[in-house]
Amino acid sequence: MEQPKNNLKVISEKKNARMILPNMLTLIGVCIGLTSIRFALSGEFHLAIIAIIFAALFDWLDGRIARLIKGTSEVGKELDSLADVISFGVAPAFIMYFWTLSSLGRLGWLLCLIYVICVALRLARFNVHSNQGPSWKDNFFEGVPSPAGGILVLTPLIVSLSNFDFIKLNNNIVVPAFFIVTSLLLISKFPTYSFKKIVIQRKTTIFLLFGIILSFGLLLVYPFTVISVSTIIYVLLFPLSFFHFQKLKKQNEDKNHKEDDDFEDVL
Repeated sequence: MEQPKNNLKVISEKKNARMILPNMLTLIGVCIGLTSIRFALSGEFHLAIIAIIFAALFDWLDGRIARLIKGTSEVGKELDSLADVISFGVAPAFIMYFWTLSSLGRLGWLLCLIYVICVALRLARFNVHSNQGPSWKDNFFEGVPSPAGGILVLTPLIVSLSNFDFIKLNNNIVVPAFFIVTSLLLISKFPTYSFKKIVIQRKTTIFLLFGIILSFGLLLVYPFTVISVSTIIYVLLFPLSFFHFQKLKKQNEDKNHKEDDDFEDVL
């Protein structure tokens, strides 16, 4: 009779061991996000941007690895959300405040508060909806995800560090505008691509690998230029994701309606 209990104990210990790696990556991402604030405080804004990019990379890795090794847990889910608030909410707000928003006085600080609150609300809504079953909607986020929001609010700073800074803009207008628009996108229900379920044909795998290596090489040589171009491409995908979502929504509504018509109410 003791053998089943021992087996359950071994299974529990194995699952706990699998949970360590994803949670460790999440905590490393938190440390990197907090370090970006330290870089911004000392005026090393280029290092602060790089730190946020690495935090986003660790945020992408921890979820993928957790699902790959079956190490997902409720603790990891909540920890990941708290990490996102710090790395993509608090850290970008502080970076931009030290860069230019501090010159706006109380208004600049208010914009930072609004942005961080919107990040927290967006993550709270995501946690609630993530408990739902699989659906065609899994290909879309409801609003802009927090890592993307963290990059979007940093766009004026990133552009100023890249070769695209040939147009002189008033940061006292552009930066608040980015904060307001990004905050609204975070809490909106605007559909954006999640890129979670991308199917790649085997014959195109070699081209995908070449593209990844090329992008990584360009990122090493021209980091801020590549990030600026990637941000522009991501924003240009907004209309495409919206119309694609509406098309799929109509198709599924028509399908459900047709299935309902197959049953006759005899009561």
